[in-house]
Amino acid sequence: MNPTNRRDFFRKSAGAVGAASALTLLPPAIRNALAVEAAVDTGTIQDVKHIVILMQENRSFDHYFGTLRGVRGFGDRFPIPLASGKPVFFQPNATAGGPDIQPFRRDSTIANALIGSGTPHNFPDMQGAWNQGKMDRWIQFKNQATMGYYLREDIPFQFALADAFTVCDGYHCSILTGTDPNRIVFWSGSNFNPELRKKGINSTDTDSEPVNSRCWPSPSNWVAGRAQQADGSGQTDPSTSAYNYKYVNNAFKWDTLPDVLQKAGISWHIYQNMNNNWTGAMNGCLAFQSFRTAQPGSPIYEHGLTGGPATADGAVNFLAQLKQDVMNDTLPQVSWVLPTQALAEHPGSSEGVAGAADFISDVLGALTSNPAVWSKTALFVTFDENDGFFDHLAMPSVPSYDASGNLMGKSTVPLDGEYFDASVGSYLNAADTTSGKIRPWGLSSRVPMYVVSPWSKGGWVNSQVFDHTSMGMFLEKRFGVTVDAVSPWHRAVCGDLTSCFDFVSPNDPVFPKLPDMSNFAAINAAQRLLPTAPVTTAPATPQPLYQETGSRFARALPYELHTSARVEPRGLLQLIFANTGTQGAVFHVYDTLHLDRIPRRYTVEAGKQLSDYWNAGATDSGKYELWVYSSNGFVRCFKGDALAADTAAFKPEAQVCYEPATGQVYLKVHNTGTAAGTVTVKSNAYRGDGPWPLDVAAGDTGTLHWNLDDSGHWYDFTMTGASTERRFSGRVETGKPGVSDPAMALHLKA
Repeated sequence: MNPTNRRDFFRKSAGAVGAASALTLLPPAIRNALAVEAAVDTGTIQDVKHIVILMQENRSFDHYFGTLRGVRGFGDRFPIPLASGKPVFFQPNATAGGPDIQPFRRDSTIANALIGSGTPHNFPDMQGAWNQGKMDRWIQFKNQATMGYYLREDIPFQFALADAFTVCDGYHCSILTGTDPNRIVFWSGSNFNPELRKKGINSTDTDSEPVNSRCWPSPSNWVAGRAQQADGSGQTDPSTSAYNYKYVNNAFKWDTLPDVLQKAGISWHIYQNMNNNWTGAMNGCLAFQSFRTAQPGSPIYEHGLTGGPATADGAVNFLAQLKQDVMNDTLPQVSWVLPTQALAEHPGSSEGVAGAADFISDVLGALTSNPAVWSKTALFVTFDENDGFFDHLAMPSVPSYDASGNLMGKSTVPLDGEYFDASVGSYLNAADTTSGKIRPWGLSSRVPMYVVSPWSKGGWVNSQVFDHTSMGMFLEKRFGVTVDAVSPWHRAVCGDLTSCFDFVSPNDPVFPKLPDMSNFAAINAAQRLLPTAPVTTAPATPQPLYQETGSRFARALPYELHTSARVEPRGLLQLIFANTGTQGAVFHVYDTLHLDRIPRRYTVEAGKQLSDYWNAGATDSGKYELWVYSSNGFVRCFKGDALAADTAAFKPEAQVCYEPATGQVYLKVHNTGTAAGTVTVKSNAYRGDGPWPLDVAAGDTGTLHWNLDDSGHWYDFTMTGASTERRFSGRVETGKPGVSDPAMALHLKA
């Protein structure tokens, strides 16, 4: 493809933002954010002088963006299978005995869909709903509201923010539970004692946070229900005159991210109103001894436990302080912004998603009030956890144990210490019997992550796997510090967020538009007049799956993943997992002949491989059908008859190879049999030519290859021959930006 045609393809694939967004007046903050060019000095991450981090509350990725163009949403061509054999979108309604519950719109035009209506979101129900990767108990352990989602018309600001900057569709919360545990990871790099993990010891609740506990001061120490007074009132211990809140549980002692930065001499501050902070839940550092014992005048107290100037009514105007620091060019190198309870985007927040959108706009407005500062600033906006809202993607996690104590998978990274020991306390639902007492911490469901900066504008998607430890790793990369609490498994699997940025040539003159959300009060007033029932229960007639068609520009990813098969005597099938990329990955294997079993998961670090066996001859008369899923749409299917192949004269086996420099994909077919034969390869998407027959002599290898320029380097082929079928689909990474899956959601239109 010549350069002109390639540019034309990308333009048509990525497209412009929707008409509703393009024709809406930009609020000044967004207009300024898009108009300011990045300050390019070194052309590296060192050009980022200010990092600002905002974590909102309780939204899953599908709940917000399952219908967004160019991301892995409801139009996913390869949803994982449930025990019923149906795709994951058809959640069983076993409790009520009714029909399956499918995703449905929380329609803000007919009901109060933008405020309220959350779902259960704690360790017992999240473990139960996930069902160790079977993903089939969301209705049983949550409720029907778990399947609700929004369209662009319902949350226009959130969609437009994703269209204007960079959205991550592979960002997961870290822990299969609620707020405090995930925020503790976000603020420190771990939810469980790193020292025990290094010794290979799984933590109990004494050394970890399975449910909300440590970030909430005990009620006897609240002042008028407030978690903390900015002026220190209400904290004095009468016996010692020291400032000392009482907390429900013991304090953690490893370093928080602020501790790490303080020791390294890096400036930081938390902008917050501690009097309006959901009784402390927004600040994950309150679980730690360094914050609990901080006294007035100390750096931790002054930068981590106070807010901004007081207003006439006694409130703390932390956004005014943020704006003042930006205007004065005194913004710290690292800042956290904590929302108030009303604007936290939690389903229970009084101002709902519209008020939260206006809050994010205010934060961005403060940051862009000084263009010289904004030109050197990166804003990260994400969510602590999914609340219990459904997300369809398989969760990259350490392998689960089955009910008999067998580990369902393997890892090249040591796994000891990566689990929660639930034998102490009551943290499991009695109906959750798929596994025993040793449970994976995560990763958990996807949540939205916007990367808003002069280096990330233009409506990009980044599909690398990230989680809450990624923020700490980004700080490591920028400042040369070490966040010791991040475990080797997380470092292997989760990226450091640097792939979200273009530091070399960031300044793009074409800017999409975002709507103004300053009228959120009027939106919410109208919402409160509408009924609530239609958004908490599924409609009687299931709605068809929907996602906007079209692609968006996609960041280059570090993946080069391989899975191949080997049929061995007596019906044994071996799968080999290899990783020649620069980032580790988790491979999920679903045995479609035994979907009642926990899927096996394999963690393979960069540059390593491992293998495992399935005994098809002993269990299924030689028949097998295994589906393998991994990052950014990597899919392999291995189907056939191992016993028949054992005695066949023609024995074809496939190996998929990549040519990153040219973006081509190769299929090598090895014939280990004693007779020649022919396999047939067909394309399942992206191209209209083929099929391609390939003759392979005994003991020989045949090769086919395809140029993938016209599909943005996406491919999907199936090889059949003798008693063997192999399907391989994904994207060839070239080290350069490309486009998201052009075939995403097209089958829904058909």
